[in-house]
Amino acid sequence: MVRATIVKLIKGRFEVREEGDGEAGWQTLMVDSNIKVLISDLTMPKLDGYGLLKRVRGSNIARIREMPVIMISGDEDESARHHAKECGATDFITKGIGTAELLARLDALVRLATTRSELEAMAKQVMVDPESGLSSEEYLKQQGRQALALAQRHGSEISVIVVEIDRLDDLIGRFGRPVGDQLIKQFRAILSKRVRLEDTVSQTGQAQFTVVCPGIGLDDARAFANRLDQTIRNATISYRGERVDVNLKFGLANSRDDEWQTMTHLLQLAEGRAVEEEEAKLVEPADVEEDAKPPMPSLGVEDAMALLHAGNAEGVKSHLAALAVQLMPLLKLIENELKLGMNPEDAEAKLKRLVSS
Repeated sequence: MVRATIVKLIKGRFEVREEGDGEAGWQTLMVDSNIKVLISDLTMPKLDGYGLLKRVRGSNIARIREMPVIMISGDEDESARHHAKECGATDFITKGIGTAELLARLDALVRLATTRSELEAMAKQVMVDPESGLSSEEYLKQQGRQALALAQRHGSEISVIVVEIDRLDDLIGRFGRPVGDQLIKQFRAILSKRVRLEDTVSQTGQAQFTVVCPGIGLDDARAFANRLDQTIRNATISYRGERVDVNLKFGLANSRDDEWQTMTHLLQLAEGRAVEEEEAKLVEPADVEEDAKPPMPSLGVEDAMALLHAGNAEGVKSHLAALAVQLMPLLKLIENELKLGMNPEDAEAKLKRLVSS
């Protein structure tokens, strides 16, 4: 009866969806992205108002988590109102509320929700570069300045890693622009999946990427660069039957080791060192055998997954046997626990013969 009354009051101004209990209401919120405001009673079957409110405020979906929620309560029930407020209720109405007051509150909350969505969309455009999908260069600098200030305050450190796809123009001249664009796209995907949540990564040039890493020293930064370099070297990239050799060059800077006090200087220092690495490659001794290359290390599971996520299955295929050997203990555990009918022992024996051959 209360629900029917509220619908009658607002249906000329708003589109309304009704559900008879909290669980059904929650399912509706999950599937209908057009809902702007939730009105809920405190007492409902299956899932009461408190439980629904806690789910809303704890949701991983920002649209639901930040939705205005109006709770229906009696004036005399102050303890219930206080508890609902603690759970995240935005406003309260009584069962005898008038049309004008209810519409005014709903109008205000809808405008609030709309304004918040617009502001978030604007902020996202500033934070994310629309072409690369990574953080914008300005946002990278902003995050770097904040991380550097925090590190200086707490005696910590930050590292900056500049990584470039080496001689990309030569690769484009040899294989064409589409191949170059695809290389950048794949590398972008690999890099974005390998950085930590607290790191900020941005594409700062056609073939240049910059990573700001709070809380790590130069040794950890070098280790990250080496792992990334190994992933790219292990990747099998070909175009029309011809192998495409992709190399990286790195420039590293650290707030503690380099004693720089500003983010601008750290970024310039890391970028300059990437250029120095390129110059060093150009003056290599002539007596080094051109075909002499270090042995190719085996591809790790994490690196293989990064290549697959980037759409480069070809880069993984030549390492499948070695990867299967690495995964064998996990496969045995899966079979022991889930009883899927696999025969890991037989597969392991075949793999060992394959790898040894």
